[in-house]
Amino acid sequence: MENSKPAFCVLGAGHGGQALAAHLSLLGFDVSLYNRTFARIKQIKALGGINLGGEVKGFAKISVVTDKIEEAIEGREIIMVVVPAYAHRSLAESMAPYLEDGQKIILNPGRTGGALEVRAVLKEKGVKKDVIVAETQTFIYTSRAENPGQVRIFRIKNAIPVAALPAYRTVEVLSRLRIAFPQFVPGDNVISTGLDNIGAIFHPALTILNAGRIETTKGSFQYYIEGITPSISLILEEMDGERVAVASALGIRALTAREWLYIAYDAIGRTLYEAMQNNEGYKGIMAPPTLDTRYIDEDVPMSLVPIASMGDMLGVPTPTIRAIIHLANVMRNCNYWENGRTVEKLGIADLSVKDIIRLVMEGE
Repeated sequence: MENSKPAFCVLGAGHGGQALAAHLSLLGFDVSLYNRTFARIKQIKALGGINLGGEVKGFAKISVVTDKIEEAIEGREIIMVVVPAYAHRSLAESMAPYLEDGQKIILNPGRTGGALEVRAVLKEKGVKKDVIVAETQTFIYTSRAENPGQVRIFRIKNAIPVAALPAYRTVEVLSRLRIAFPQFVPGDNVISTGLDNIGAIFHPALTILNAGRIETTKGSFQYYIEGITPSISLILEEMDGERVAVASALGIRALTAREWLYIAYDAIGRTLYEAMQNNEGYKGIMAPPTLDTRYIDEDVPMSLVPIASMGDMLGVPTPTIRAIIHLANVMRNCNYWENGRTVEKLGIADLSVKDIIRLVMEGE
C-alpha cells in the first residue's frame, strides 16, 4: 500500500467532504467518495465528479462514488473522515469489518476526543489489522457546497496540526499525508489537538448568542463578521480562557483563539474581535439558516461537553462553557451531557494525568 502516491477515500459528502475530494482529484490523486445516503451523491455520480470553485477551480473527476463503505475504503491507504463528530462512532462501527493493514484513518477534525472514541470502537469490534487512527486539529478549508456537485473553497488554512494515536506514529501518517497537503504539520498528541479545537469556542456561543437574528433573518448575515460583536467576543474570550486552563491542567500549552487565527489565517488583532474582523477567510460565510445546525448539535456534545467534563475531573472551573451548554440544552430541548463525550465515554475517567499522557503518547 506504501506506493509513491497514496490513494484516498473521503467519507462524507457534505461541504467539507466534497471540497476535499475535489481538491485531491485536481491534485492528481485517485479518490473515492462515500456518503451514507445516496441522494446526496446522486448528482456527483451522474456528473462523474465535482465542480470546484474559489481558491481552487476546475472539474474534479471522482473515480468511485458510492454509498457502500466497503467499496469506498477497499485498497485506500488514507481514509479521510469528513462527517460531524457525532457520526464518528457509527462510521467506525461500519468500517471496522473492512479495514486493511496499513490504512490510516484521519478525522477531519476530531473535535475533542475523536481519535480516542474511534480507537475504543475499533477495539470493541475486535479489529486486529494494523490501522492508525489520527485526527486534525481543525478542517483544512473554509468551504460551502453551493449546489449538488458544486462546491467552493473560500480559504485553505496555512497550518493544520495532525496527531496520531499513539503519538509516536504521527510521523508515519504525515509522511504520506503531506504528499498531498504540505499544510499538515505534526501535533503533539490527540489531547493537544482536541483541546486546540477552536470550533468549540467560535461555533456554539456565536450561534446561541445570535439565535434571535438567525431565526428572524433565516441566517441572512455574515456569520463570523456580522455575528461577532465586541460584547459577544468577550464571552468567547472567557470560554477560550477556560479551555486553555483545562489544557494547562494536563500539562499542555494550548493555543489561544487569537494565536490560532494568526497561524491558520494570518489574521491579527489586539483583541479577538479585531482578529476575527481582520480574517479575510471569514468574509462571505453566511450564518446557518436555523438553530438545527451542527454548530450546536455537533460542537456542544463533541467539543464543549468533553472540555467541561475534563475540567470537572481536573478541578478546573468552566462556568462560561457550562452556561453555553445549558442554553443549548434549553434551546434544542435535549440533554447534551447524556449523548456527549464525557470522560467516562472517552475511557479516561479513572486515569491520572500521567496515565492519560502515557495513553496518547504510547498507546498504553
